[in-house]
Amino acid sequence: MPALLLRLAAVFAAVALLFTSHSLARPERAAAADPGYLMVHFTGDSATGQRLYLAHSTDGLHWNDLNGGAPAFLSTIGTRGVRDPALVRSPDGSRYWIIATDLCIRCGSTYTNGSPSFVVWESTDLVTWSPPRLINVAGAIPGGRNAWAPEAIWNPETGDYVLYWATNATVNAIFKYRIYYARTKDFRTITTPQIWIDPPGTTPVVDTQMTEVPGGGQYRYVRVSGDGQNTVEGSNSILGTWTSLGTLSSIGLTGNVVEGPVWMKFRDRDEWALYIDHLASNGVREYQPILTTNPFDVGAYRVQPSTGYDMGGTPKRHGAIMTLTAAEESRVLARWPNTPAQRLQSYNFQDRYVRQTNFDVRIDANVSPAEDAQFRLRPGLAGSGTVSFESVNFPGYFLRHANYDFQLVYNDGTAQFAADATFKQVAGLADASWSSFQSYNHPDRYLRHYAYQLRLDPISTATGRADATFRVTN
Repeated sequence: MPALLLRLAAVFAAVALLFTSHSLARPERAAAADPGYLMVHFTGDSATGQRLYLAHSTDGLHWNDLNGGAPAFLSTIGTRGVRDPALVRSPDGSRYWIIATDLCIRCGSTYTNGSPSFVVWESTDLVTWSPPRLINVAGAIPGGRNAWAPEAIWNPETGDYVLYWATNATVNAIFKYRIYYARTKDFRTITTPQIWIDPPGTTPVVDTQMTEVPGGGQYRYVRVSGDGQNTVEGSNSILGTWTSLGTLSSIGLTGNVVEGPVWMKFRDRDEWALYIDHLASNGVREYQPILTTNPFDVGAYRVQPSTGYDMGGTPKRHGAIMTLTAAEESRVLARWPNTPAQRLQSYNFQDRYVRQTNFDVRIDANVSPAEDAQFRLRPGLAGSGTVSFESVNFPGYFLRHANYDFQLVYNDGTAQFAADATFKQVAGLADASWSSFQSYNHPDRYLRHYAYQLRLDPISTATGRADATFRVTN
């Protein structure tokens, strides 16, 4: 009997331990952070504002600037301004696109006559992007003057993307903005643009953004359009018939006070945020979230109070939000950490700093603009324990050697580029309190200046050691 009792006690202890371990494991899993959200946006009409910025949020309401609050993308083509970005993921997650308005207000463009094209970047991993390219979408529209505010969504009915945007043109003797659409598989070629949204009379429409709602019942898709009343519509088919569900005037948002709507589905609950680029009472435009558990019931929309969200350090205007996978989040946060902008000061010419000028690299004094001599020391593109130098004013461009000469070059994502742009930071060859940078793929050579030009050379003399020694400084 005592032996039986001992066995039963052992069984009960094991069962208790099993339940205890489960009760402990559940909170640990719950506490593990789910992947968050990525926002790409512009900040305003200034030259630096019309570049693309990134922000990250763990809950979809409180945002932190990435890349130290500096731009992550800039356009070197078209008008050289870029804004109103859309961020598109392919259905299988193997490809991404950023499509943005080609417009640079206050540096040559006007709202009346802009560009007929969009700027497009393409990626297979969300962090290494192609150089920007242009896709002309308004050129095929008779009298079309410009193309604004691109958006795109995968259409399962046709097996391709619906790309839609605003163009001002004269139709039936009325000149105004309408929403056009075209179909595309690759954001390189498109079908002939068709009118998609055309409010009655002279009422223009300039911004539209839609989302798919799983299990939507009567409707599957919902869209919001900036047409003065910010109309909300629902449909069972992207290119089918749309039904008006109401306007945002019911919650006090009308006219040009609000624009650039973007939908975001919360990962952990059946709730959506509709971010609106609104004109605040202080005269600043920035996003503000509207929350709802039913996008098809406009009466259920509620404006989030200012205490319930935080947009971070930079103004966030008309952009896009993507819910990240764990792998995507890991890559994004590693690619754009808040690394400070720093300079490389020459050891033997201490009034001179490494700088780029027309993408050539040298050491100079009195560098202007200052950003030409500023870099972010990133984790090495080719290996751990190494560094790569990314330009501050040309994000995506790195110091790279070719034939032992240095230039500032856009990262093409190849293994050769990564090796050429990666260095091991070691104790300074002329002064151990400074630094020298040993080539990753030519370890017998170091970054050094010669006649003020940056080179990659073997070092064997005192002059060479001084030329190859730098201080990393703010």
